[in-house]
Amino acid sequence: MAGSITNLALLALFGSVTCSSSAAFLSPAVLQQHNIERKHIVSSLCSSIREDKDISKEGKISFSAEEEKINLQQKWSRNDLFGKSLVDQTLQELESDKEFQITQSRLEKIGAKGMSKEERIQRRRALDTLGIPSFSEFIEEQTSSTIDTAIARKEPEVLQLNIGLYCNQACAHCHVESSPLRKSEMMEAEVASRCIELLKNTPSITTLDITGGAPELNKYFRYIVSMARDLRPDDLDIIDRCNLTVLQEPGQEDLVDFLVKNNVHVVASLPCYSADNVNKQRGSGVFDRSIAALIALNKAGYGEKDGLNLDLVYNPLGAFLPPPQENLQKAYKEELMQNFGIHFDSLFTMTNMPIKRFADFLYQKKELETYLDLLVTNFNVDTLPNLMCVNTISVGYDGKIFDCDFNQQLGYGTGAENAFDGGKTVFDISSLTELMSDQITVDNHCFGCTAGMGSS
Repeated sequence: MAGSITNLALLALFGSVTCSSSAAFLSPAVLQQHNIERKHIVSSLCSSIREDKDISKEGKISFSAEEEKINLQQKWSRNDLFGKSLVDQTLQELESDKEFQITQSRLEKIGAKGMSKEERIQRRRALDTLGIPSFSEFIEEQTSSTIDTAIARKEPEVLQLNIGLYCNQACAHCHVESSPLRKSEMMEAEVASRCIELLKNTPSITTLDITGGAPELNKYFRYIVSMARDLRPDDLDIIDRCNLTVLQEPGQEDLVDFLVKNNVHVVASLPCYSADNVNKQRGSGVFDRSIAALIALNKAGYGEKDGLNLDLVYNPLGAFLPPPQENLQKAYKEELMQNFGIHFDSLFTMTNMPIKRFADFLYQKKELETYLDLLVTNFNVDTLPNLMCVNTISVGYDGKIFDCDFNQQLGYGTGAENAFDGGKTVFDISSLTELMSDQITVDNHCFGCTAGMGSS
């Protein structure tokens, strides 16, 4: 509920969005329970103005915009961070993280399959309490059509590869529960090679979306990128879902040059432009590391030159929906330029999905029911044609095929009748178009992708 308060305040602070429009984001129950004052929540918002404005703090000189940018980038470049791993620090933080330890204990006791089943039951009980039917029944009621018609698979355009769950960070919102502990769950050469073959055999694919974990830390990341670029030099958008701090890991000193050489589209996570909020969600010191990484990307031409796209991703810090994307993008651009001299192309706002690490957070805080109520209340029928599952094929590190990244984490394989029970792999097909006859699997977590601006 505290998260919902923050969402209301975010809307109130953006000039073009008024408090009256916040009803589109908050459930009536939440609105009735809170009467807040703006001054009490400003300090906790991503949209709050940083107090340490470095430009003209001393008021001595008036620089040109370009000189200001150069000076800011020099100040925040932090070359001392490059080559220094974040892994040991992350592991230390996990040892003292009580919520993480509880989750790890459950994972060891009942396994990933048992935890996913437990999550699903918890969501279903919360929805039953709210009097909400299954996702399929809800969609059919809202659209007056069958679920297969409302959410119909199209010709595949996006091939998303999750090439491993190992990561140098362990973010609080992570729906794949990545961390430095996930060393063994990495895509190997045989699967990577088969994915390239499927890309070759499926000309309808226009985007290769590589994610993780920190995908760059997989030893076959560069092989996949290089082979895909050689295969499709001009008409394939290769996306690297980058956590930014990976640029500073030992052995990644030439990563930026590699990304530039292969014209890789960088989509980077930055949940806020204030240090406190980023460090709270992603780990101590991650904000400074992220800023330094963004500056390194800018200096290489990302966000500055045509063809080197740099986009950022925002997701809420709690149990609330993101504010309007256009307004938040404007705030991000102003703050990052004024404080750090950073350029980027676009900002994408994403809804936190009530699965895995975030689901644990909601359940432990007794906010799962409230959050699901928020998602259902803010159902947006316009999200249906653009859902990830409609035109995306998601492949796990082990070669198993899924309709989306979220289904992948819950074990809902394409062509399988039950979670973690069979399903197709990259070795069962010769082209991704062969999957068009398979029905898209939906369940109660899908309310996250159809709320507000969606999460696809």
